[in-house]
Amino acid sequence: MRSVHASANGAEVRIGAKIRSARIAQRMTLEQLAQASGLSRGFISRVENDATSPSIATLVQVCQVLSLPVGSLFSEPELQLVHLESAPHINMGGEGIVERLVTGRNESRVQVIHTVADAGANGGGELYTVSSDLEVLHVTRGAVTVEFASHSVRLDRGDTLTFSGREPHNWRAHEDGAELMWTLIPAAWSGST
Repeated sequence: MRSVHASANGAEVRIGAKIRSARIAQRMTLEQLAQASGLSRGFISRVENDATSPSIATLVQVCQVLSLPVGSLFSEPELQLVHLESAPHINMGGEGIVERLVTGRNESRVQVIHTVADAGANGGGELYTVSSDLEVLHVTRGAVTVEFASHSVRLDRGDTLTFSGREPHNWRAHEDGAELMWTLIPAAWSGST
């Protein structure tokens, strides 16, 4: 019996934004890309706007100039959707809080933690550190004070504080409690389930 191949879905392949993004990331103008690839500026512009489809040979030329693997133009973006209500509960050692990990458990580049803190809630009894180069705290509701060894900083709704996770610190919520978004870069730990 002869195998039957699945038919194409008919969706238009759109690669222009990826090419433009790679060019801009390298601080290259349309003119520079055109000159280096031997193509016209207008043609490159039409490719970037998905107004024309280049031949495979032309696409290889452009990708070589941009040091971009041709296959990356056709790969699907890696997406992880985590709904807050189903995000796993975690325990970072704080008191009077509910914390949820809102990035995928296996994500090692970054972790985002959603925290709901009661009045007077805190990060624990002592100053602590987190194994991440960068910690970003954003207050979405209420107010908190972040304490460091030498000083403290008050954050109100809408404020964001950026600091090294390796800097000893702690925090406490004010009288009305708080809702917080913590971003740890890179991820402080990696889970598997």
